[in-house]
Amino acid sequence: MSPLSTLNGSDATSATVLLRVSGLRCAGCVRSLERQLEQLPGVTAAAVNLVTGTAIVTYGSSLTSPDAIVQHINQGTFQATLVAPNAPLQLPPPSDGKPLAALAIGLLILSSLGHGIHLLPGHWPMLETMVLHWGLATLALLLPGRDIVREGIKGLWHGRPNMNTLVALGALAAYGTSTVAWLWPQLGWDCFFDEPVMILGFILLGRTLEQGVRQRAQQGLRSLLALQPLEATWLPSLECREPWPIPVSQIQVGDWLWVAAGDTFPADGTIVAGETLVDESMLTGEATPVLKGLGATVLAGSRNQAAAVTIRVERCGQAAFLGQILELVLQAQNRKAPVQRVADRVAGYFGYGVLALAAATGLFWWAIAPHFWPNLTTPLLPLKLALSVLVIACPCALGLATPIALLVGTSRAAANGVVIRGGDVLERSQHLTTIVFDKTGTLTSGQLELEAVTRYGSLEEEEVLTVLASLEQESSHPLARAIQRAHGCAELLAVTDLTTELGLGVCGWIGEHYYQAGRLAWLDRQGIDCRDAHPSTTHVALACDRQLVAVCTFRDRLRSDAIETVKALKNQGFAVHVLTGDTAHATQPLLAPLNLPADAIHTDLQPHEKLALIEAWQAAGETVAMVGDGLNDAPALTTAAVGISLASGTEVAIEAADVILVRNQLSDLLTVLSLSRATFAKIQQNLLWAVAYNLVGLPVAAGALLPLWGVSLTPAVAAACMAFSSIAVVVNSLWGINAFTRSYSYRSLLRTVKSDSSIGKSNT
Repeated sequence: MSPLSTLNGSDATSATVLLRVSGLRCAGCVRSLERQLEQLPGVTAAAVNLVTGTAIVTYGSSLTSPDAIVQHINQGTFQATLVAPNAPLQLPPPSDGKPLAALAIGLLILSSLGHGIHLLPGHWPMLETMVLHWGLATLALLLPGRDIVREGIKGLWHGRPNMNTLVALGALAAYGTSTVAWLWPQLGWDCFFDEPVMILGFILLGRTLEQGVRQRAQQGLRSLLALQPLEATWLPSLECREPWPIPVSQIQVGDWLWVAAGDTFPADGTIVAGETLVDESMLTGEATPVLKGLGATVLAGSRNQAAAVTIRVERCGQAAFLGQILELVLQAQNRKAPVQRVADRVAGYFGYGVLALAAATGLFWWAIAPHFWPNLTTPLLPLKLALSVLVIACPCALGLATPIALLVGTSRAAANGVVIRGGDVLERSQHLTTIVFDKTGTLTSGQLELEAVTRYGSLEEEEVLTVLASLEQESSHPLARAIQRAHGCAELLAVTDLTTELGLGVCGWIGEHYYQAGRLAWLDRQGIDCRDAHPSTTHVALACDRQLVAVCTFRDRLRSDAIETVKALKNQGFAVHVLTGDTAHATQPLLAPLNLPADAIHTDLQPHEKLALIEAWQAAGETVAMVGDGLNDAPALTTAAVGISLASGTEVAIEAADVILVRNQLSDLLTVLSLSRATFAKIQQNLLWAVAYNLVGLPVAAGALLPLWGVSLTPAVAAACMAFSSIAVVVNSLWGINAFTRSYSYRSLLRTVKSDSSIGKSNT
C-alpha cells in the first residue's frame, strides 16, 4: 500500500468513497445531507463540504455500496456522482457567471421601472399598467427564479428548509399578495410586484459575485490539480514504436507509457528505457532538475525536461503520489473543526427558526402592534416585515464561514508543500506550546553513513555487514538502510525465526548460528558481555551465539534547515524538545549547534518512553506537537495534540500524522504554524460576522427600529443585505489568508531560515 493512501477504512469491512454533490446552497443543506446519509444503514460517518461540493462517506462495505449511497442521495433534494478511483481528481470547471450576472442586472433594471417612470420624458402609459408588472414578476419567477423556487419548495416538501426555501417563500408570498391586491382592488392593499423581482435580482447578483470570489479561492487547489495531465501515451509493448494516446483514467499498474521531453509524467513509475532530467520542484521543493535513468522512480506531476523515456506504471490515479496529496487536501477540507460542527448543527435548524420568526413577526404586527402603534401599521406591513425576515436570514454566511477559510488555507499550505488533514488540526494548532522532534531522520538527514566496524570476534568486516544486512533486510529504519547501503548488492543470507523488538534490535537464526543485533544496552540486558565496547556515536552491535562479535558506528548530520527552524520556534515562544533512542554520548555533539538546554534533549528512549513523555507534558497542561518520521514515532505522533510527519517517513508514521511535510523541509513547519494561525483567525472572524449579522439583521427586518425611529427594511433591501453578507465572508477569507502569506514578516522569516540553511549546507 502507498504510504500516503488514506482512502481505505480502518478495517477490512470499512471503506470510504468520495462523491461530487450538486444542489448545496447553505449550511442547512450541508447538515441536511449529512443527516440524510447518516440515516442510511451501513453509513458510519459523512462529511459534506459546501465550498467544494464534495462529500466523503465512510461505510461498512458488507452493509451498503457506493452505488446505493448515490441512489439514496439522488432520491432527495441533491444530486451526487461517484469520483472514480482511477480518474484524476478534478474540481467542477469554473462556470461563466456572465449570463447569471446579466439576468440579475436585468431583473434589477426591470424592477426599477415602476419607481423611475416619472424620470422618463413624455408619457408612457404602457409602463404604468399593472399587467406589465405582473408579467415581469411572473417571468422572473418562471425563468431566472425557477431553480430557486423549485429547490426551495422541494427542500420544504422533504422537511429540510434551506436558503432557497426562505427566498422562494418570500418571493412567492410577495407575488401572491400583489396578485390578490391587483385582482381585488376593493381590499385596499398595495401592489408590489417589483419586490419579488428585486429579491431575485439581488440574490442572483450576490450569487454571481460570490461565485467569482469562490473560484478565486479555489485557484491554489486548481493549480495543484493542473499538475495532472489529462492524457498519456500508452505502449502495448516495450518494442512497439506506435504509441497510442489514452485518457489517464485508463492507465493501469504495469502499463508502459512513453513520456516525451516537456511532458508531465501521468503516473508514478520506474524508468525502463532512456535517461532524462526530471523537474520535481512542485512536489518535493527541489529546484534543481534530477538526472534519472534506468530503474529510477518518477512521480506523477513531475516534468520530463530533457529526453523521451519509457516508464512502467507502479501507481496511478488517486494511488499515485500526487493523487494522494490532492486527495488528502480534499479530505482536509471535509474534516471539520469542532467550531464548524457546532455552526453546521445550528445552521441545520436555522431554516426552521427563521420560518417561526417570520410567522411570529407577521402575527405580532397584525394582532398586537396596532394596539400600541396604530399610526404605524398598514394592512400589508405585517406581511412585508415577515417577508423581510425570510430573505434577510443568511444561513449561507454561517455555512461558508469555516469551509471557505479552510479551502484557502489548506490549498495555500499544499501549494507550499504542506498537507494539513483538517479543520480540527488547525484548531488544535492554535494552542500549541511545545514542539517535540525525533532526532534520526527528522532533525538529522537520516542518511547515516558507516563510520567504522570494530570487531571482537573472528568474523571479517564483510561478513559482519552481510549478517547485519540479512537481519535488517525487512526494516526501513535509517540504521538498517545505512547497513544495507554499506553492504551493497551482495547476496543476503536466509534468516529463520526472525524477531524484532521495536526500537531495540532484531534476532534470528542464520544457518546453525543465533544472531542478535541492536543497541549495546539491549544486548547487555540479554546477558551478553559488552564491557569491552564503548562507542561514542550511533551504533549497532552484533552478537553471535550470545558473544559480542562487532560494533558498527555511524555518523549523521543535521538537516540544513534544522538550526534556523529550531531558532525560529524558540523565538516564537515554543518550548523545543528532542527525543531519541541514541545515547547521550552520541547525541549531544550532534545536537550542540541547536543550542538547546540539556534538559530538552532526552536520550536512551524506547517508543513507550517517548509516548510517556508526551502524555506527561500534556497532563501538565502543555499542548504538544510531535515531529517524527519513523515506525517507533507512531505512538507519540498519535498521542500528541498535533502529529507532524515528513513525507519521506514510514507509512505508519504518515498514517498517524495530522500534518505531512511533503517537501521534507523542516522550515515548512513554520508554514504550518503560521498559516494555521492565519486560517483559524479568519474562521473566527467569519463566524463572528455571520452570527452578528443575523443577530442584528433579523430584529431590524422584524421591525425592531420601526416604533422609535421609523426605520424598516423592504424585502428587496433585505435580500441585498443577505447577498452582501455571504460575499463578505468569502472575500475576508480570500484576502486575509493570501495577504498573510504575502506579508513581509512571514516572507522574511522563511527567507532567513532558507538562506541560513543554504549557508549551512554549503559549509558541510
